[in-house]
Amino acid sequence: MAAQILLLEDEQAIADTLLYVLRSEGFGVTHVRLVQEALAAFRQQPPDLALLDVGLPDGNSFDLCREIRRHSELPIVFLTARSEEIDRVLGLELGADDYVTKPFSPREVCARIRAILRRTRRPAPDAPPARPPEPVPPPPPPAGTLVLDEAAQRVHCRGEPLALTRYEYLLLATLMRRPLRIFTRAELMDLVWADAPDTSERTIDAHIKLLRAKLRERGLESELIQTHRHMGYAIRLPD
Repeated sequence: MAAQILLLEDEQAIADTLLYVLRSEGFGVTHVRLVQEALAAFRQQPPDLALLDVGLPDGNSFDLCREIRRHSELPIVFLTARSEEIDRVLGLELGADDYVTKPFSPREVCARIRAILRRTRRPAPDAPPARPPEPVPPPPPPAGTLVLDEAAQRVHCRGEPLALTRYEYLLLATLMRRPLRIFTRAELMDLVWADAPDTSERTIDAHIKLLRAKLRERGLESELIQTHRHMGYAIRLPD
């Protein structure tokens, strides 16, 4: 089944180009021009990915992203003419999966969408089972204060999963695989944001701040993630 894309873009020329390329690449696309129309479309039939222009006549997509994130982990790509770093950092902090600045190559946008969907979509089975499977009780949560569960792509804190965005998980998982090892910002950019080469290193600092806040909410020391001045970041796992 073709992946469904929600396209929010008020410039018709840009929308027409994206519609042509996305549909020619096999995507199903719903095109809207206003934030409220996008929100209504999302509520009526959630898509597989949202491609959102930032500046719209009735608001901006940052507010729409906040609303979507209250209910869903839907992959989101921002599409904007604004290239200010603060806008990009804000978009990523809100949970966006990518950020494309105009002018852009429509084929590159398609490639980024495919890469995101490969990471976030689970393949459907080839055929339905002949009979419903027997219910399997969920496994017990991992033991320990802070545990990396790579199979489920989660980090458990005292037996409960942390609510992390994709990049927050990838960053924390990278640090936890090598406790006390200092990762430079360049290394973290290569390991965590390899699919977003236009992202700046300030994004790392913003995500570290968010992770520390979430650890504090669970009663852990935020200093578990250590800043090594002029060097990078490391994590000290609790006992």
